[in-house]
Amino acid sequence: MLERVLGHLARYGVDEAVLSIGYRPDAFLTAYPDGTAAGVRVSYAVEPEPLDTAGAIRFAAVHAGVTETFIVVNGDVLTDLDVAALVDFHHSHGAEATIHLTAVDDPSRFGVVPTDDAGRVVAFVEKPPPGEAPTNLINAGTYVLEPSVLERIPDGRRVSIERETFPALAADGAVYALASNSYWLDTGTPAAYLEANADLLDGTRPGLPAPGAVAVADGVWTMGDPLIDGDVLPFSLVGRGAAVHRSATVRSSVIGAGAVVQMGAAVTGSVLLPGAVVGAGASVTGSILGRGAVVGEQCVISPLTVLGDDTEVGAGVRVVDGRIPAVATT
Repeated sequence: MLERVLGHLARYGVDEAVLSIGYRPDAFLTAYPDGTAAGVRVSYAVEPEPLDTAGAIRFAAVHAGVTETFIVVNGDVLTDLDVAALVDFHHSHGAEATIHLTAVDDPSRFGVVPTDDAGRVVAFVEKPPPGEAPTNLINAGTYVLEPSVLERIPDGRRVSIERETFPALAADGAVYALASNSYWLDTGTPAAYLEANADLLDGTRPGLPAPGAVAVADGVWTMGDPLIDGDVLPFSLVGRGAAVHRSATVRSSVIGAGAVVQMGAAVTGSVLLPGAVVGAGASVTGSILGRGAVVGEQCVISPLTVLGDDTEVGAGVRVVDGRIPAVATT
């Protein structure tokens, strides 16, 4: 997900990013040991304690020595936003801060952002009651900011950009917003993560479902040289070295590199990360299997179950909307 976010920014000329992190920072250092991800140079600002959204932005920007206009993105938001258009809008309006907006069906789950005819933000309304939102346009998690915004964020404490910094800017008439109808998805839940994969597979989000994917049938994609003997139905992606038994069925799913779907098993609307195994006769529906996770024979894994890396579910077990943490490694 992070590589898709950074790769999208790179297409608009971004060549350096600072990752503001606190939880398990070593995972990122391990993933990108040469300091690059998706062609973008990355460095890390590791918070000693959670600083909330504005506090994290200030901490990362000071760490990076930011002295000019910069872009902030939420790392779990996938979007095809025209970043250059947002930056141009920001400069043409002389804004101190500019926010990308997107329309949603139910704005009561989000912070809504009404604007005037010039695009100037007039208020921030956090999670309005259903039917009472002044607009269906919400804060979409991409910002263009001037360094002066950092001076508005107190140091050394938790500060919310949505509840504190942006409202203060709006009171001064210094924050603008630009709406777009580009693809946008907040992937912060298992259901949304599955939706993000499905959107790539069924064409809701344009582009290849994965870099280097090759279409081998209508709506079916492969990576490298998988061993597919069973029924792989639209809309699915099977990774390099994966194996699908001739009596197994895969539908609307991602089967990661080296993953195995054994005899008589069925995988529907799910994501199997590399090395996951679905045992003979097992059923996996609307769920996520971590790297190396094993589902035993005749198991039933039902939505929205998440199995962490290297976990194992014994034969014949039924799991519904379960969460099994990854096996700790040393």
